[in-house]
Amino acid sequence: MIPYPSWLNSGDNTWQLVAATLVGLMSLPGIAVLYGGLVQRKWVVNTMLMAFTAFSLVLVCWVLWEFKMGFGQSWAPSSWWGIFGSFIGKPGPITGSHAEMQQANIPLLSSGMPAFRFPQTTLAYFQFVFAAITPLLFLGSVIGRMSFKVWLLFVPLWSTIVYSVDAFLLWGGGWWAQKGALDYSGGYVIHLSAGVSGFVAAAVIGPRLARDRSHAVPNNLPMIAVGAGILWLGWNGFNGGDMYFGGQNAAAAVLNTNLATAVALLTWLIWDMLAGPQRKPTFLGAINGMITGLVAITPAAGFVTGYGAIFIGLISSTIVWFAWNKLSKVWPFNRVDDALGVIYTHGIAGLSGGLLVGVFASSAMAVYYGKDGKSIAVSASGWLDGNPQQLWKQAGAAATVIVWSAVMTFLILKFLGLFMKLRAPDEVLESGDLAIHDEEAYPTETAVAVGVGAAAEAKPAGATAVTATGSPGERVEAARRSGDPGSTA
Repeated sequence: MIPYPSWLNSGDNTWQLVAATLVGLMSLPGIAVLYGGLVQRKWVVNTMLMAFTAFSLVLVCWVLWEFKMGFGQSWAPSSWWGIFGSFIGKPGPITGSHAEMQQANIPLLSSGMPAFRFPQTTLAYFQFVFAAITPLLFLGSVIGRMSFKVWLLFVPLWSTIVYSVDAFLLWGGGWWAQKGALDYSGGYVIHLSAGVSGFVAAAVIGPRLARDRSHAVPNNLPMIAVGAGILWLGWNGFNGGDMYFGGQNAAAAVLNTNLATAVALLTWLIWDMLAGPQRKPTFLGAINGMITGLVAITPAAGFVTGYGAIFIGLISSTIVWFAWNKLSKVWPFNRVDDALGVIYTHGIAGLSGGLLVGVFASSAMAVYYGKDGKSIAVSASGWLDGNPQQLWKQAGAAATVIVWSAVMTFLILKFLGLFMKLRAPDEVLESGDLAIHDEEAYPTETAVAVGVGAAAEAKPAGATAVTATGSPGERVEAARRSGDPGSTA
């Protein structure tokens, strides 16, 4: 007996599963605690629960129909003209024994790359965690007002209609992949799409309460640090796994990812000190620079040298810093309440990184080798490497992702709005987590006290004790009515 078939390489299979797990950790708990720390304390539970539910919803949809839409056979007849002939894959499940145990394969790419050395389940899970993190990213745009019930319907619809198409076009052998557009690990498919979709969703749903916008202070900086750290190190799997083999290109992608991120973080801090509102370095500014660097290097990670990674970190961080501090004051950016600035650190960062790979891609960076193991069989080149046409391909792919993501997000929300309120009522928005979930992230001692005695001891003589009966929301409200100052949010 042997443990696995002859085509399976345990090293490649292990690396893909580890890389997928690192990306999964970027979502849970990474994004959940990062965004949970950035929002006001009354929205922490709602933010984390929306992250967990989106992750779960996408997984179910992914194995039942979305994976094949993004990485299967083209659904359109070959006679269809242009992009419409290679726009989306044919939906179908991957839950049967044959589908789960067979050798991994992306049908439209199989002739242009080495055969995979791991099963289809590894490929499906690896691609799932990318699909799952995308709606979690643009959650940051609509925090603090989107109806939770609408979120539960919007995520599967968006993932099916928007993400699957973007993935097929660039990664599954669709039209832009055939034209040679480059997106190493999701600068366009994930980040540009998330930034645009979040911005459109925020515009359609409307702004947060005016008081929430004017007092949008993070509730927990250490919690943000934990989430950001998980994102940074998790990105080693994000970019390190996307050539599907545990070889030299994966190692180069990991180093370039960390290098560009470090440069982008430092660049943002320098701009903050030179031209920022307070002329001081800030932790939140550093996090913005970090995320910008991670996003911008993503479409280029294994296609550029270390020098290219440095320039991408420097240029993209500068672009996004000015967009964050200057562009945000002009129309339409000043009219849309993008709560956590996803359009900047993901949308504009993804766009800048995708265009910059058209400038800095180097043919000396081998993606695949010839059979002799020495000659370069597949690589990419950009404008500085004598291929200025690559920049136009990058621009065309970006325009497609922007238009498709924006239009479809708008239509999905307008459709849901025909029979549901997209926005939670103002009285619910006043309370946040307690009104929606009957939970809060930092409950007061009075609200969670067990028994009358504990509550009575916490009150001055003559005050009315607050019992521990009823829901958490009812207990906190009772404490507020009783005049306990410790129960105030």
